[in-house]
Amino acid sequence: MTFQSLPLTARKLEATEARLQRIYEAAKLGLKGDSLALKAGMLPTEYRRLCEMDPIAEMAEQKGRADAEGALAAVMMDAAMSGDTKAALEILRHRHDWVAKQQVQIDVAQQISVISALEKAEQRVIDVQVTERLEPTLAAADLQRL
Repeated sequence: MTFQSLPLTARKLEATEARLQRIYEAAKLGLKGDSLALKAGMLPTEYRRLCEMDPIAEMAEQKGRADAEGALAAVMMDAAMSGDTKAALEILRHRHDWVAKQQVQIDVAQQISVISALEKAEQRVIDVQVTERLEPTLAAADLQRL
């Protein structure tokens, strides 16, 4: 396996019309950071330096993002206006911070008494104790019959 040397030459950084167009197109695709720089034909360090030297490069990125967002918003709005309820709900939720009301109504017709609940539980315990005492006697009586 051989390693190919990449020629490194210092390039002059200018915000030319072609370079700004490539930044705009990359941003319109939704790319950010290093990916945007590489897609625009620059090294990431070159792109950052260009943005520092010439604010128009950053403006091209912002314009690309804004145009893409506007185009997609128009598509969603057209779909919603054409009767796509899912698109309409997504626009309401994400753009207008709309949340469907969730109400839960509970009607309790019977009141719960703690005292009566404890009395019923105690009665069940007494019934179980009486049944456990009676069962061995019944079993012994059955054995005597055999």
